[in-house]
Parts: sequence; structure tokens; C-alpha cells
Amino acid sequence: MPKATARHILVESEEKCQELKKEIEGGADFGVIAQEHSKCPSGRNGGDLGEFSQGQMVPEFDQVVFSDELNKVHGPIKTQFGYHLLEITSRSD
Repeated sequence: MPKATARHILVESEEKCQELKKEIEGGADFGVIAQEHSKCPSGRNGGDLGEFSQGQMVPEFDQVVFSDELNKVHGPIKTQFGYHLLEITSRSD
């Protein structure tokens, strides 16, 4: 079963998500931005979600994590929790 590691930032609005993505793409540290802005408890750990298997996360996450480019900031991704920026740090089949 495919597995991946990723980190994310969860915020309440698409606008805030876009703003943070621009900061990260401009050189800001993803982990620091996660600690300062993420509404998810994982924000304390720089947004680190650890390792998880396909199907463990919401479908919107799975679709990105198991098909998109590694080490790139993806998003905004809308889920029932809010808007996410997502960085896939590793993936294995």
C-alpha cells in the first residue's frame, strides 16, 4: 500500500492560504509559517503529519499526496476543515 509523509498548514480562508503560499514561495520557512498560522495541532511541529497510508486522510488530501510533485507547496486545497497548503516530503509504493 502506498505511503507518504507530508506537512501542511490549515487556515480558515482561501485568501489567507494564498497569502501564506506567496510568503513561502518568497523564501519563508514552511515550518515557521505552520507554527505561526496553522489551525491544526500539527502546526506545533511545523505542520508535520508524519507517515500515513493512502486512504487515511480526507480524499482531497489523498488526491494531491499520492499524485502530485514532491517538495513543492500545493494548494489551496479545500476540505471540510478549511483551506490547506500541503508539501509532500516523501512517497513510496
